[in-house]
Amino acid sequence: MSFELKSPIAQYSLVTLSYWAFTLSDGALRMLVVLFFHQLGYSPLEIAGLFLLYEFFGVVTNLYGGWLASAIGLTITMQLGLALQIMALLMLAADNSLLTVAYVMVAQALSGIAKDLNKMSAKASIKSLVPANAQGQLYRWVALLTGSKNALKGLGFFLGGWLLAIVGFQAAVGLMAAILALALVASLLLLERSTGIAKQQQAFSSLFSNNSGINRLSAARFFLFGSRDIWFVIALPLFLQSQLQWSYLQVGTLLAAWVIGYGFVQAAAPKLTAKTGDRHHPSGTSAFKWVVLLCLLPAAIAVSLFVSGDNSFWVAISLVLGLLVFGVFFAINSSIHSYLIVAYAREDGASMDVGFYYMCNAAGRLVGTLLSGWVYQSSGLIACLLISSAMLLAAAFISRKLPA
Repeated sequence: MSFELKSPIAQYSLVTLSYWAFTLSDGALRMLVVLFFHQLGYSPLEIAGLFLLYEFFGVVTNLYGGWLASAIGLTITMQLGLALQIMALLMLAADNSLLTVAYVMVAQALSGIAKDLNKMSAKASIKSLVPANAQGQLYRWVALLTGSKNALKGLGFFLGGWLLAIVGFQAAVGLMAAILALALVASLLLLERSTGIAKQQQAFSSLFSNNSGINRLSAARFFLFGSRDIWFVIALPLFLQSQLQWSYLQVGTLLAAWVIGYGFVQAAAPKLTAKTGDRHHPSGTSAFKWVVLLCLLPAAIAVSLFVSGDNSFWVAISLVLGLLVFGVFFAINSSIHSYLIVAYAREDGASMDVGFYYMCNAAGRLVGTLLSGWVYQSSGLIACLLISSAMLLAAAFISRKLPA
């Protein structure tokens, strides 16, 4: 039995609520895995290895998920994402003796597929809910969805740590599976099923975009997210723990607070960019200007760390302040990109273009994660930061010719 709500506002609200529920579980699960497997004696680099399949399958899912959504609809792919996340959580609810590296990596692979099905579906569905002549509204809705997602992911970090302390690992993942099951039932009853189905069947070969604007934006996105993850994902928390002797609680709190703040800035991006000339919505030129402002920040943090030497107080100040400033500019860049891909995407089969774009996003995260562990282990945090600036310069070079 279906009780679909037809208005665009109601559909947008339901998509957003479903995305929020998933995002909370995604952030909480990441923190649960990091803390719980550290308790079991895994090293930080071994824990990072548990997430490699998560990131790899994000690349694969975004490539094929957009084509799948154009055939069966964005609502169904979103619901499939929720179902796979529930399955992953139930796998992790098993007894500790079953939680081998291979077993957890398979569960994380399912979670990675689920995350990107859910994200691609939520972002692409907005394209069909907003009139083509309402680009300002489209920018605000995309910014709100993206910003709230990251704020809730940061809140999920806190939730994961709290649940682990209160009820334990198995009970925590079981509880999250039950809550997501409720979200899945609500979406099955209330969301319109035809959203995102292409009017004309899309050829499998059109998985790869032939739109130069989308290709440029996707390449810029690859370097943008690679530049963040090369120092943020592994190098920064390991440096804070091993060099500055921060506790796991301090490191987790800083990263969670950063992600929450990052989300708030993303949601506020339309107001911030309006003050710099993008009165209604940003353009390709806007993406170029904002990434130019960002590209020197990691190098500036690296110089500050070098000058601070062995003075742990100034090293900490340099990192925290640098991270905050980087977060503001990175969030605005990310929000502009998220709007542009939805604006550039074709009207019929938008999920194909959005899926291709987020495939490049996931590939950037995967490469950044791998480089973060390897470069930090071989050359240290300063080297990670310098490569981060180089990747941002590449993003700026690519962004110069983005269409308006």
